[in-house]
Parts: sequence; structure tokens; C-alpha cells
Amino acid sequence: MRATRLLPAAAAVLALAGCGAGADTKAVPPAATGSLESLAAEVKCRPNMQIDSDEVRQAICRNTDGRFVFATFATDRGQREWINDAKDYGGYYLVGRKWVAVGDDGVVKALRGTLGGDVETGTNHAAHSAHGG
Repeated sequence: MRATRLLPAAAAVLALAGCGAGADTKAVPPAATGSLESLAAEVKCRPNMQIDSDEVRQAICRNTDGRFVFATFATDRGQREWINDAKDYGGYYLVGRKWVAVGDDGVVKALRGTLGGDVETGTNHAAHSAHGG
């Protein structure tokens, strides 16, 4: 029993340490907080606002790491509902307190080094198919 429980843990450690990502996994800062503009400023992007409502503010951002969507939310519940709906489309999600950044794996890892937060992965893996089947 012990060996089978250790195998997934070892695989997780190897995955975190692999591909030159050592700096990404060593020190993740506490999750940032603030307005969409202040979070965008921390990662050096100028937000191109797409939605600006009382419940959600969403912008497209681009910095040296790449292009991503940034969204901030009025409530934790609104944030979770947005993420749950969005995850059906796949992608990588960096989730903080009442904010989320969505982009490809490399962008999300780079943003996490500055903003902290937790990485979540979307459910649609068809986009990762080599043949586009």
C-alpha cells in the first residue's frame, strides 16, 4: 500500500521540478489583491477592458510573458461560477482572491511568480491534441 501512495507523490514532485521550472515552484508569493488595474500594473500590462460591470471586470492583457485574460469579481461566488463556466473551454487559470488570469501554461506560471495564487486547469483537453482530431 505504501509504495502505491508514494508513486503519485513522487510523480508530482518530478512534474513540479521538471523542464527548468525550478524558479517557478520554489517561492510563490502570497496571492495578490486589488483592482484589475493594480493587478495588471504588477505584471506590467495595460488592460484592454472588455467587460466593466458591477459584478465582473474583464480585460485582455499582454506583457513580455504573453497574452492573457484578467478578470476581477465583486463576490467569491461570482468568481467561482465564472471559472466553472470558463473551464469547459479548457485553458489554464491562475486564481486569486476575487481575481483570475487565464492564458496558456507558460503565461500562467510566469504570472504566478508575481501574483501568487493557485493554478487550475480547464476540462477540455481537445485543444492539446497533436492531430486536432
